[in-house]
Amino acid sequence: MENINRSIQCTVEQCRHHCKNYDYCSLNTVQIGTHENNPSMEQCTDCLSFSAKN
Repeated sequence: MENINRSIQCTVEQCRHHCKNYDYCSLNTVQIGTHENNPSMEQCTDCLSFSAKN
């Protein structure tokens, strides 16, 4: 069974770090960033730890 980090909730099933049947991340830590110069909404933020499943 993969490492379920119950401190990091995640619903992005397309990420290789998503815990298959659970809405959690398997990483110990994640990096959050932005693609905007002046972020003002939650849609402006990104999980920079995202890695697409093969």
